[in-house]
Amino acid sequence: MNNRSIQGTAGDFNGVKIFSATMFADRERLGDKVTDWLAQHPQRELHDIIVTQSSDASFHCIAITVFYKDSKLS
Repeated sequence: MNNRSIQGTAGDFNGVKIFSATMFADRERLGDKVTDWLAQHPQRELHDIIVTQSSDASFHCIAITVFYKDSKLS
C-alpha cells in the first residue's frame, strides 16, 4: 500500500471505514484487506486514508481509517 494521503475537505466524504489489528500476522495483512475492500466497492471514491499506531507495554495496534464518498448514498 502506498504511503499517501488524498486530502479533501470535510464535506467531500459521506462514509468512513476503519480497519485495525493488534496481532502481528493480522497487521501484516491489513493493507491487503483495505485494498480488497476498495476493489469490492468500486462505487466508493477514496478521499483520504489515515494510518495510526498505538502501543502499550505488550501490544501494538495499527488502524487504517478510510474516508470515502459513496455515489449510492449521494
